[in-house]
Amino acid sequence: MSVRKRTWTTAKGEKKEAWIVDYVDQDGDRHIETFKRKKEADAFHAQVGVDVRAGTYTAPSKSITVKEAAEDWIKSVALEGREVSTLAQYRQHAVHINRRIGNVKLAQLTAPGINKFRDDLLRSMSRAMARKVLSSLKSLLRHAQGRGNVAQNVALAVKINANLRDKKKLEVGVDIPTSEEIKAIVAAAGKSRPLLLTAIFAGLRSSELRGLRWSDVDFKKGELNVRQRADRYGVIGNPKSKAGHRAVPLPSQVVQALREWKLQCPKGTGLVFPAVSGDGVALHNNTVRAFTAAVSAAGITTKDGAPKYTGLHALRHFYASWCINPENRDGLGLPPKVVQQRLGHSSIMMTMDVYGHLFAENADAHARLTEAAGALLG
Repeated sequence: MSVRKRTWTTAKGEKKEAWIVDYVDQDGDRHIETFKRKKEADAFHAQVGVDVRAGTYTAPSKSITVKEAAEDWIKSVALEGREVSTLAQYRQHAVHINRRIGNVKLAQLTAPGINKFRDDLLRSMSRAMARKVLSSLKSLLRHAQGRGNVAQNVALAVKINANLRDKKKLEVGVDIPTSEEIKAIVAAAGKSRPLLLTAIFAGLRSSELRGLRWSDVDFKKGELNVRQRADRYGVIGNPKSKAGHRAVPLPSQVVQALREWKLQCPKGTGLVFPAVSGDGVALHNNTVRAFTAAVSAAGITTKDGAPKYTGLHALRHFYASWCINPENRDGLGLPPKVVQQRLGHSSIMMTMDVYGHLFAENADAHARLTEAAGALLG
């Protein structure tokens, strides 16, 4: 490995000079890089020596582009059987990545360059979306590293922190239906009553409702088991995480509603809430439409007449708040760990991040503090 000066004369008689770095990579292959200034050549020589010794160097001549790496990554993810919706998100992320650095070779990526990429994302999209795109870039580089297309993942240290200050807390009556609103929605539900009752008192995700089978409902025990889900494209797959596999107890009112619905439910699919035609998985939009129709029919609308709640996740939020609320507020008063298990969250931190403030509100901390101080002081 050496640095040397090269001089030559052009056809027009001009004298030229450049600095050559002649080196061998960790695979024993020889490479030559040319620089205008000795300072640049020396810097490269020093860095490439460190990288070669560490086994983290990839020569540009051996490297593929970011766009090629993204295509290879998405193909690999598809072969793993990931859901169609997940692949669609990754392809969207790849569009944002390729637009900015798609033609750059992996070996030419640097931490400063990735930081510049990060800043450009934050300028052009929401922080949440920018975090997802950066995460996908890290994943595709990790995949490329595993395939031997690049020696190191220079994006690992680059981060976009969540803006917790701007994170809005869920509010009852705004994001979470009130008890009075739930009563009105159920009364106006019509044919959608079994679906909405299950969503309200089991807290299932929309995809879990679409994938629920009659074999997953235990009428004797009064519980349902979440064993699969159906994405918005109707593709059946496993729950979102290992914690998503769970048994959820049901009130007798929901059990009875499901018994009655089973007598009317279209046969053939084995699903509790199949498509209206009865020959497949219900479409995501149809389940949402059933909910918003009930919300509108109950008169729960905004000033312009639109449904106040527009997604089934509002019922999942209500279920969480119902589990959390103490008995004197018509709730179950369950501890956080049990709420986590009922919701199928992968960690208690996820439950507390979303619903922790509801526990605090229901604790009546000031009254308990005063009572405890009085007992101590006598």
